Amino acid sequence: MANRYFTRDTFNFLSALAANNRREWFDEHKPDYEATVRTPSLNFIRDIATDLALISPHFLALPRKVGGALMRVNRDIRFGNDKRPYKTNIGIQFRHEVGKDVHAPGFYLHIEPNDCFVAIGLWRPDASALSKIRDAIVNQGEAWLAARDDKNFNQKFSLAGATLTNAPRGYAKDHPLLSDLKRKDFIAIAPLRDAEAISKDFYPKVVEHYAQAAPFMRYLCKALELRF
Repeated sequence: MANRYFTRDTFNFLSALAANNRREWFDEHKPDYEATVRTPSLNFIRDIATDLALISPHFLALPRKVGGALMRVNRDIRFGNDKRPYKTNIGIQFRHEVGKDVHAPGFYLHIEPNDCFVAIGLWRPDASALSKIRDAIVNQGEAWLAARDDKNFNQKFSLAGATLTNAPRGYAKDHPLLSDLKRKDFIAIAPLRDAEAISKDFYPKVVEHYAQAAPFMRYLCKALELRF
């Protein structure tokens, strides 16, 4: 089923878009975008819905051109100096069912030449969500360590994201889990090679990664009082 998803043509298109990031070029090559990016992405989202539900039924795999799991190709250029109109990667995000209303963890897939990866967790939670996670680490430290240090999880994933320089306000500076309390993001990343993204093993590999991340995702959901 490799050709149902991403191919070398997908990477060729993304590389060409990076070199020609203009509306005129994109409009001229929109059929290539549909054939090599959007259609295979929607195929992947549609196919993974059943397997994702087996990991957790509370994350949404919505195969919509707009408003679903496939992130927009258009960049928001209203703020900042970078006015390139298009993203040069494929971003697929499986949000928690309450993700539009609160900060909630999610499963993510990133396809980009020389930068493919699977990611999970919660990026830049708001103050309330961040406090809940930190409090859970303080109050259920053993459960946090079990999730963070799960053997299967650590075979593929590494924790990533920004951290504070000093202890967050209200938490002991000598807490044994201070390095985790200082986290501003609770995400983990598992890199993929470009060749893996176009191989016949791509789909089962991503599903396996998401399953291996289940203990970590379950912990975050419980800390945030969300269903997993």
